[in-house]
Amino acid sequence: MSEIMIIDDDQNINGMLAKVLSDEGYTVSRAYSGSEAVMLLSQSRPDLILLDLMLPGITGEDVLKQIKDIPVIVVSAKADVTNKVELLLSGASDYITKPFDMQELLARITVQLRHRSDTDESCLKAGDLTLMCDTLTVTAGSAEVRLTRTECAILKLLMQNSRTAVGKTTILEKISYDTPDCTERSLKQHISNIRHKLQAVSGKDYIEAVYGIGFRLKT
Repeated sequence: MSEIMIIDDDQNINGMLAKVLSDEGYTVSRAYSGSEAVMLLSQSRPDLILLDLMLPGITGEDVLKQIKDIPVIVVSAKADVTNKVELLLSGASDYITKPFDMQELLARITVQLRHRSDTDESCLKAGDLTLMCDTLTVTAGSAEVRLTRTECAILKLLMQNSRTAVGKTTILEKISYDTPDCTERSLKQHISNIRHKLQAVSGKDYIEAVYGIGFRLKT
């Protein structure tokens, strides 16, 4: 389940949010000041952050500036529209004003996590490989390689299971919806094409055959 970090110096609100989110099945981490939040973020990477603005030590606005690639929902008593706009332009994903309805906040959390999941699905990283499913390209180091739709689906599955052998039957089942043209006979050729394309630009062989099982991505 997704991890949510609560950054709020109000112990009652922090505790209430932690209980509700835990009951919803989320993993929860908590910080009570901007300084503590920055320290925790240097050690772990939550899937979403609930951020209060009026924090002791480092302000919420300054904490926001240090957060990269994590959705942040600002939860604050500040209701000024100009302030909201500035924060959204500065990187906040959403803004909800205290006091808030818990069901509304849960809905906003669901939306942000769904959006993050959709984004993660279109851009996948493993080692020095970056796969962009929407453009059917993979970057190996600094070189970009074009893939067919079938090659992209196969490589995506191998990257999602990096360093783990994926069976031939599993590959065919997982990619059958997007690439019905891939058969047991053609799978080996598709794998060979991916290996040659990546090796041509990087000099590295990223995929290995695992005898009796299938294929594995080496990162």
